[in-house]
Amino acid sequence: MCYNIGMDELKSNVAKNLTELRTKARLTQLQLAEMLNYSDKAVSKWERGEAVPDLRVLIKLAELYGVTLDDIVRGQSVAPNIEPKRRIGGKRAFITAMSAILVWFIATGIFVTFYFIPVTAPYAYLVFAVAPLPTAIVLTVFSAKWGNRLTNALSSSFILWACVLIFHIFVITFQPEFIQIYLLYLVGAVFELLIILWFTYRWYAARKQK
Repeated sequence: MCYNIGMDELKSNVAKNLTELRTKARLTQLQLAEMLNYSDKAVSKWERGEAVPDLRVLIKLAELYGVTLDDIVRGQSVAPNIEPKRRIGGKRAFITAMSAILVWFIATGIFVTFYFIPVTAPYAYLVFAVAPLPTAIVLTVFSAKWGNRLTNALSSSFILWACVLIFHIFVITFQPEFIQIYLLYLVGAVFELLIILWFTYRWYAARKQK
């Protein structure tokens, strides 16, 4: 549906609806900002009618609250139609957890298959050494979609140390005489520092957004 409204009225409608939607979802401005990778100052400006989010952000907000873009820009209240934050978060946590469990279910199936093959039986346990990496990737995908900077940083670190674990176990399995294994953890620590610096920079940049 199209509306013939001016910019001031559009800002007013968007500000009112975004405030009602956030309040109904039981989110603070800071929590919403983290989910959008924006600053809480930007969210505050949207809700005061001083600025309107760009189309990409409006689409993400509509998906978050389970409404349409039309619902956000029209004058009629839409807040009663949305789900509280706890129900939204609970569903997403359940989907994420089930996806991670599915990875281990598949890994168990592969382990059983390899265990009953004489050639691969001695190394079948390595399936469980590799499983943390796809688990970390699954969590990273869902974090990118539904999480915030903190969950993104944690899932990125999970991927890093899952890789370190894989290398460690494979080295001691196939090259047990290699005694410089500690170098692997030094390299991991360097990359962990880079992850911390990157997400700290993103947090700082978001705080500076107008």
